[in-house]
Amino acid sequence: MIGIARHGRLKRSNPYATALKLVAAVLTVAVVSTSAVAAVAVWSFSKTVDDNAIDITAGDTAAPVPQLESYENGFNILMVGIDNDATQSAAYGERGGTRNDVNILVHVSADHSNAVVVSIPRDLIVPHPTCTDDESGAEFSAMAARPINEAMSRGGLPCVVKTVSELTGLTIPYAGLISFNGVVQMSDAVGGVPICLDAPINDDSAGLYLPAGTSVVAGDTALAFLRSRHGVGDQSDLARISSQQIYMASLMRTVQGHGTLTNIPTLINLANTAASKIKLSTSLADIDTMVSMALALQDIDLDRLLFVQYPGTTGDSRFPGKVVPTEAVAADMFTKLASDEPFTLPGTTPTPAPTPDAPVPVETSTPATTESIVPTPQPTVQALDGLTGQTAQDDSCAQAATG
Repeated sequence: MIGIARHGRLKRSNPYATALKLVAAVLTVAVVSTSAVAAVAVWSFSKTVDDNAIDITAGDTAAPVPQLESYENGFNILMVGIDNDATQSAAYGERGGTRNDVNILVHVSADHSNAVVVSIPRDLIVPHPTCTDDESGAEFSAMAARPINEAMSRGGLPCVVKTVSELTGLTIPYAGLISFNGVVQMSDAVGGVPICLDAPINDDSAGLYLPAGTSVVAGDTALAFLRSRHGVGDQSDLARISSQQIYMASLMRTVQGHGTLTNIPTLINLANTAASKIKLSTSLADIDTMVSMALALQDIDLDRLLFVQYPGTTGDSRFPGKVVPTEAVAADMFTKLASDEPFTLPGTTPTPAPTPDAPVPVETSTPATTESIVPTPQPTVQALDGLTGQTAQDDSCAQAATG
């Protein structure tokens, strides 16, 4: 007897798994801004694969359950914003080569109780290691003291990662790359980010014109704000980093508080945009990895998510217009990050470290004693002198140019 042909049934979706992937991806966006948007890109790919999958088992074999578990340890991610690529608009200017204009290192502690986002100035004078360009095979010798934004031209993203890793002493297994066009479209996809200014900004070089008070910036205006140097603070690279940190902190508060987690059209728009605008290291382009990272990040309070500038100063006559590292402060900070020792900014009130979950009491037949139980004191998170920055909870206004 000839069997009747049957259409293969489509793979049945798991609502819980799909929802958790969505939440995990967006939580990652909320925590590390542009670097975390990469999680949504990976989710977009995963969702497309899931939606188009066909079950050829006639339902006899259950589909494997996604390994939706929190990342087991701490981790470091480097997100690099480049100032030139083949597809970017001519409005951003002509450049002889591609440089790493923005360098953001994200460290999440092993117990997932806190995270630190370190902004490394593009003009920071650092030693450069030997690098090899994987595409051309060109080899580059080590250099003693050059701006960090030259690393991209010496071997692409791998060379930037190597340079930052040797500078900080931290292992960096994950990285991502985003261009000017990507920043514009990502800010549009999220619906804009509110930023506060203490005075009007009129920066002709960046094309940025904003009034005092709060404005919602998106698209080219958001990019102009992130790039503006002559319109903010003392017009240095460090002043621009302060503006970028204000933007990232506001982005996280926006995503957490404005319904992004439940706005499916916004999520899909964000995912589709990120999928074409973010380039990930192969170590990061894995849905299980990104979801596990997001689950590790989701419980970090905004006041324990710290944005800091790489410690450095301007005004050194040997390097006009550049930033020279404050080596002692930097060494102290990266030693603490390597050992997962939390810290906070000068001028803030030290707070107790997170208290570990208490064990569940177990009933026994032993009579209760009258002795009082003294709780074990928790260590205090101390301020690290010489650092500047803010927490994600801080909604301070950006400073317009002072001169």
